[in-house]
Amino acid sequence: MTARLVAVALLGLLLLDPPILGIFREPRLWGGLPALPLYLFLAWGAVIALVAAVLRRGGD
Repeated sequence: MTARLVAVALLGLLLLDPPILGIFREPRLWGGLPALPLYLFLAWGAVIALVAAVLRRGGD
């Protein structure tokens, strides 16, 4: 379980890395919403969901 949580943490760091965020810095709209805040909330939500899935699975 610890290795999976470390992997999720590293994925979170990668998703929030400044070069990756730079891709979404241009003023674009996705479904009427600004790209950068939308990406941040989606990435944040994905990391939270992955942590929940790892913790729910337990020590398997």
